[in-house]
Amino acid sequence: MKPAMETAAEENTEQSQERKGCFECCIKCLGGVPYASLVATILCFSGVALFCGCGHVALAGTVAILEQHFSTNTSDHALLSEVIQLMQYVIYGIASFFFLYGIILLAEGFYTTSAVKELHGEFKTTACGRCISGMFVFLTYVLGVAWLGVFGFSAVPVFMFYNIWSTCEVIKSPQTNGTSGVEQICVDVRQYGIIPWNAFPGKICGSALENICNTNEFYMSYHLFIVACAGAGATVIALLIYMMATTYNFAVLKFKSREDCCTKF
Repeated sequence: MKPAMETAAEENTEQSQERKGCFECCIKCLGGVPYASLVATILCFSGVALFCGCGHVALAGTVAILEQHFSTNTSDHALLSEVIQLMQYVIYGIASFFFLYGIILLAEGFYTTSAVKELHGEFKTTACGRCISGMFVFLTYVLGVAWLGVFGFSAVPVFMFYNIWSTCEVIKSPQTNGTSGVEQICVDVRQYGIIPWNAFPGKICGSALENICNTNEFYMSYHLFIVACAGAGATVIALLIYMMATTYNFAVLKFKSREDCCTKF
């Protein structure tokens, strides 16, 4: 009877040690995850997806509004249509590039953590590895500055659509609704430089302008441009986090490569 009890106790002890070993292994793996790079990757993917998807649809809606209301002659906005079409192709390239770049930076973050060292033996750096890490730092800084410009540029159509929307709200207000002064409230998109000054009609006033604001194209384009601008802002934040992570990784690889340590950022 006693040997049976001892055997059961030994089995319970082995099971508890095995569970404890699995728990410690999980904690060790979670401790080696580059959380900053992971958060930046999720934020970057989300921001780029919002910017590219919403921006693509909003640009198509903007062309439809211009063609139907502000520039009935095709030759007047032919250059703008070509530019918008080119921007839509650029959006495809941006989405593809940042999908790959985000994965590469996330992988670089994983492979410079202590988890790699503990799983694959001693952690050693080479001149090539430090050069690649430095290249990521430089490229991330360049992309961060570039996306600041993209964020500012994406606010331009939001400002334009906001001005049109606020003018429509003035027309709908009780103070001006039903009065003769409504037809004197106008919006001239030629002043924004997106169509030439000889475009016809170029300027929409009164009830016709109110009808434009009530269309689905205007409503969708306005809100999609807002979301695209927010996506560009999220991408800027993600790149700032990437800057800190890659800079920290490069500093540790460069100055502590001969010591028994590695990054956990």
